[in-house]
Amino acid sequence: MGHAVDVDRLHFAFTITFHYIFPQLTMGLALLLVYLKTKALRTGDEHFNRAAKFWGKIFGINFAMGVVTGIPMEFQFGTNWAEFSKSAGGVIGQTLAMEGVFSFFLESSFLGLFLFGEKKLSTIGHWWSAFLVWLGSWLSGYFIVATDAWMQHPVAYHVGANGRIELASFWGLLLNKWALWQYAHTMLGAVQTGCFVMVAVGAFYLLTHRDEAYGRIFVKAGVLVGIVAALMQLYPTGDAQGKMIADNQPVTLAAMEGLFQSQEGAPLAILGQPDVERRKLDNPLEVPRMLSFLTYQNWSANIKGLSDFPTDLWPDRIEFLYYSYHIMVGLGTIFIAVMGLAVLQLWRKKLFTSRAMLWALMLCVPLPYIANTAGWITAEIGRQPWLIYGLMRTTVGASPKVNAGNVWFTLIGFMGMYSVLAILWLFLTWREIELGPEHTGHLPEPPPAHADD
Repeated sequence: MGHAVDVDRLHFAFTITFHYIFPQLTMGLALLLVYLKTKALRTGDEHFNRAAKFWGKIFGINFAMGVVTGIPMEFQFGTNWAEFSKSAGGVIGQTLAMEGVFSFFLESSFLGLFLFGEKKLSTIGHWWSAFLVWLGSWLSGYFIVATDAWMQHPVAYHVGANGRIELASFWGLLLNKWALWQYAHTMLGAVQTGCFVMVAVGAFYLLTHRDEAYGRIFVKAGVLVGIVAALMQLYPTGDAQGKMIADNQPVTLAAMEGLFQSQEGAPLAILGQPDVERRKLDNPLEVPRMLSFLTYQNWSANIKGLSDFPTDLWPDRIEFLYYSYHIMVGLGTIFIAVMGLAVLQLWRKKLFTSRAMLWALMLCVPLPYIANTAGWITAEIGRQPWLIYGLMRTTVGASPKVNAGNVWFTLIGFMGMYSVLAILWLFLTWREIELGPEHTGHLPEPPPAHADD
């Protein structure tokens, strides 16, 4: 970690991991805001309107934090990754600029209308403001994912006479097949974060016997949307993402799975500890032939192991990659089980009174944050040693005149500032939860008999 490029990587990893705490929730909540406003329009029940206003405030807090923590990352491209920016700026600048000019301003403008313009807008107009917040949020996500997808699977470019990478097709960049599947997988992860946070707050209200009408709304909405997102996260998006890695980054697949030797009918490792020096997986718990089947729909298909590739093409932190991938997959499996059980309890009309299930839902709230972080670690560590896969190595893309001491200085400074921001974020979010959806007024509780209708 003494080399400047290693500290540059750590610096960016810290800032982007902290930043992504906020947009994954706003992108997930944006869809749920549209759901709540639609229910308000269709039923005429003011509880749904107040629920949308409550979550709009939570959205606003996270949106502001996302803006504050997102801006420094754009400067890091120039300060810490100058050679990368100089070489590939003509490509990645397109999507990053569109994210700022189009989607960010769309989202922020209509978020202002949603939060402060309800009395000036009709009910339909206020619904449209929620819809456009969702559209801006999800467009923003697409442009960012398209940038990363190009780094994973570069397309629609040519290398100019000066050695710089130039964009050959704008639509080729935007419609990169890697971007389409990565985007769907990423957004479903964000939706799960929004669902688990909404369910956790609802479970908290039900367990503490306060704002129970809203508790039932939050739990039901989060569970119903969450089970769909959890299943789609596995298939088709997770399946398609895995197949693209197998086709385009086979060495990454081998490292993710801890597969050191090529095998026909390769097993799927559920547990195990990769021993890179001895090139084997210790104490494996495996499902025979399953990796070959999941990858190629052929129980006997050959899967290349790490030993088939030169070591200078291996990801540089195989253990970290292996564990990140398995944490992501393991938590995704837990999400399906938890949400599936909650749906079953909802169908049996026992969910709102099952303290064990409510406690389980509430305690799950940090897990989607961990799963999303592990997923991004898998993607970024898995791409190594490349900054742009097959085109530019990470060691080449860093700023040559910025030494490790400079980067450590700014990293420590960011850690201090972000610690203060984290405390402020927790305080503001808890304050809104403690005040509750009805702190500006009171509505009667709906009859309990219709709680699960």
